[in-house]
Amino acid sequence: MLFLGIDIGSSSVKLSVLDGATGKAIASVQYPDTELDILSPQAGWAEQNPATWWDCIVKGCELLFSDASVDADAIEAIGIAYQMHGLVLVDANQTVLRPAIIWCDSRAVGEGEAALTALGSDYCFGHLLNSPGNFTAAKLRWVQQNEPDIFARTHKVMLPGDYIAMELSGEITTTASGLSEGTLWDFQEQKIAKTLLSHWGIDEQLIPTIVPSIGQQATLSNTAAQQLGLKPGINITYRGGDQPNNAFSLNVLAPGEVAATAGTSGVIYGVTDKPAADTQSRVNTFLHVTSTHQAPRNGVLVCVNGAGRSYSWLRQLLGASAGTPASYDFLNDLASNQPIGSDGLIFHPFGNGAERLFQNRTLGAQLKNIDLNRHSLGHVVRATKEGIVFALNQGFDVLKSLGGNCEVVRVAKGNMFLSEVFTATFANTTQAAVEFYDTDGAEGAARAAALGSGYYSSAKEAFSGLQPSGIVEPCAALKDEYQDAYQRWVAALPLGEHTLG
Repeated sequence: MLFLGIDIGSSSVKLSVLDGATGKAIASVQYPDTELDILSPQAGWAEQNPATWWDCIVKGCELLFSDASVDADAIEAIGIAYQMHGLVLVDANQTVLRPAIIWCDSRAVGEGEAALTALGSDYCFGHLLNSPGNFTAAKLRWVQQNEPDIFARTHKVMLPGDYIAMELSGEITTTASGLSEGTLWDFQEQKIAKTLLSHWGIDEQLIPTIVPSIGQQATLSNTAAQQLGLKPGINITYRGGDQPNNAFSLNVLAPGEVAATAGTSGVIYGVTDKPAADTQSRVNTFLHVTSTHQAPRNGVLVCVNGAGRSYSWLRQLLGASAGTPASYDFLNDLASNQPIGSDGLIFHPFGNGAERLFQNRTLGAQLKNIDLNRHSLGHVVRATKEGIVFALNQGFDVLKSLGGNCEVVRVAKGNMFLSEVFTATFANTTQAAVEFYDTDGAEGAARAAALGSGYYSSAKEAFSGLQPSGIVEPCAALKDEYQDAYQRWVAALPLGEHTLG
């Protein structure tokens, strides 16, 4: 049996087909090859048209099923992974009412802070495990306050993955894990966060029906099946935000296990069985996709918005004259020829919206200590890589303070972890071994779909075909050198009187 995984990112859509018998992906595609546009009508805003995601899925399926080795009729279940914290609004006819407000949009910071003040820390961190911050609920409040006509026409509120499930099935549903990432879930009462919604005067009926993250959710409609080249009636059996899904993809399921990704944003994600909350909102806690009433599992998430986005910006800038982004190999070669600490050059990668690590402040990306007689392009590239790792390490320390076991971090061999300089910097700064796996989010969604369909009887069986492909250990001889570079980076943070921790 075959299983289809769909991963909706803000940069592109990835699709993967998993052979259940072998536990291996037999085909994968990405669409488009270039990064999707993120619209920014005002400073700090970030929007995408949900129809673009669906169009990418349609075109991606055309590519995927043009491969003669992939039998579309053999696909038995579909899994969805998606960019977290977004807001999609539809009317009663399932028509999208405005562009999606996506994860890196900063417009709702004020709404979240006001709710934290009004409802108090005891409620927010005791029931939501987070400040409403800049998540989906706060974005909904912003629409209510600033676009009342659109809010009045809203029939249902959805996350990006809920929208894709709607397009696939014609049904509007959501998951408890998804609601938790939007601060729309009450962890104590194990239901929709009615107190928060009531505080804002938002009707609970706007929230869709809740279905399991892993298990039967809906079936593929005739219309969608025709568009995608699939048979109708295929079960949709998995839905998870991109970071919980990436953790699932890496078999990070048990308390104490940790995953990391470095795509558009950089993330460290640790699983716990406790309701861990950081009252400074530097890290966030959501329901893990494997959580059940009998065995609660939460994911503690460290996020740096400007991680891979910083690097793609640099690639585009350097390749502007040629009309093509500079290659990863070219930049990696430049960085590898420069010393640890980049000869004092410092980069702060905070140019992609408000950063949770700094209490949702918008700090901006900054390059500091430039010596025009000493620093070259290679220094800039290395400083960018180091700056991203150093930013992630800020959250890594918070995760450890909350009880995370951070001796080993599992990662997929992709994105910035393809860079030896980046990986070595990560291992030596965090002092954690980096364990590589040949997988990705789309393959993980397909594997979860197989589990949710009942093809696999347990997670252990589902991951029997996934083994580590390599490991990078921290080097004791380099520890002090990396720590010195990190501390210089911390000292240069643009925080004024504020500090982290």
